[in-house]
Amino acid sequence: MARTASLSGFPEWLPQERLVELHVLDTLRKTFELHGFSSIETRAVETVGQLLRKGEIDKEVYGLSRLQDDEGEDATSNKADPNALALHFDLTVPFARYVVENAGYLAFPFRRYQIQKVWRGERPQEGRAREFTQADIDVVGDGELQFRYDVEIALVIAEALSALPIPDFRLRINNRKLAEGFYRGIGLTDTAGVLRSIDKLEKIGAAKVAELLKSELGATDEQAALALELAGIRTEDTSFVERVRALGVKDDLLEEGLNELQQVIEAAVQRAPGKVIADLSIARGLDYYTGTVVETVLVGHEQLGSICSGGRYDALASKGNRKFPGVGLSIGVTRLVSRILSQELATASRSVPTAVLVALNSDDSWYAAQDIAAQLRGRGIATEVAAKAEKFGKQIKFADRRGIPFVWFTDDHGKHQVKDIRSGEQVDADPASWAPSEEDLHVRITTAS
Repeated sequence: MARTASLSGFPEWLPQERLVELHVLDTLRKTFELHGFSSIETRAVETVGQLLRKGEIDKEVYGLSRLQDDEGEDATSNKADPNALALHFDLTVPFARYVVENAGYLAFPFRRYQIQKVWRGERPQEGRAREFTQADIDVVGDGELQFRYDVEIALVIAEALSALPIPDFRLRINNRKLAEGFYRGIGLTDTAGVLRSIDKLEKIGAAKVAELLKSELGATDEQAALALELAGIRTEDTSFVERVRALGVKDDLLEEGLNELQQVIEAAVQRAPGKVIADLSIARGLDYYTGTVVETVLVGHEQLGSICSGGRYDALASKGNRKFPGVGLSIGVTRLVSRILSQELATASRSVPTAVLVALNSDDSWYAAQDIAAQLRGRGIATEVAAKAEKFGKQIKFADRRGIPFVWFTDDHGKHQVKDIRSGEQVDADPASWAPSEEDLHVRITTAS
């Protein structure tokens, strides 16, 4: 694991750790692109008014200002000013704004992925940083968006996570229509308030949630018990449907949500067996979710919290009467990488991309060594040239400290040899044809057994 960051909440990786992070990012990017998602990047800043549309609390948002204003006085952030600038704390709100502003240039349904840093006023701990990387995918429609995209998003994320060097995971999926219809059916009309209370279930326990439902929302003992009974349903197949119906609650919205969640779980049983469960305790307290909601945990690392979350939103992006409904999920890349590194779940085979160091016979041979390096690089072999003609033993030690597996030698007669400094084997070589093994050509990320 990297040294403790000198600025709390702003992680920095050592070179070998950064290679692990790059592997995670590259794997996600490749998977998203294989499914036809286009990459975008949005600006790092938004207006305060835009950011707080989601209902996030002000203290999580980093305001942005110059150290001095035009008059040379200390500048302070005016959080009450909706036009003040702040760093974005997730990628969803900026993406909604991006869709509205660029709707005339996008082909809908628009499939987007975005891998970018965000900033949030978290209390720093493992899995929670103040500067961190997210990887999002979304599909957004113009006016309407077929429900099948909810199913597809879940399957794409399951595939992407399965390709990473992480422990087993579970996508825990619910549907807000199901939950809201159920609460409405038992007489709890403040469905958003019930969802916010249920969202605290794992943090404070069932007894305290029941007290919240009764004290803050006026629920009876029977209503609170039914809401908690619904939240206790978890299945790996579609048997949740009959368990919900057995509770005897009738509501059209409930039936719609049951049908949608059933479609997601049916597809997951076939396409991603064992990776997805119906979990009716998942609420996602943010009000803009309107259907499918997802949270993802690592099996055996549940205390880390959700590593991937999101869902369906029908009105987050809108312009006048024109709405852009969407569904999307966000992977907490920094949270994942922190756990991979701290638990040594994966390591890089070496700390540098370099496969070969070209040694120098003399300082005058530096230009000739550059020619050799250029030939090797031209064939995709990462190569460095020694900067000083020290004794060969010192040049080999330098390569060893850098983690470079091969050293290239050329004698005064132009004969080339390459040495594997791990085994000591040294063989004749030609810069136009020699290549390391496939395993040594690139840095490999190996997972713990």
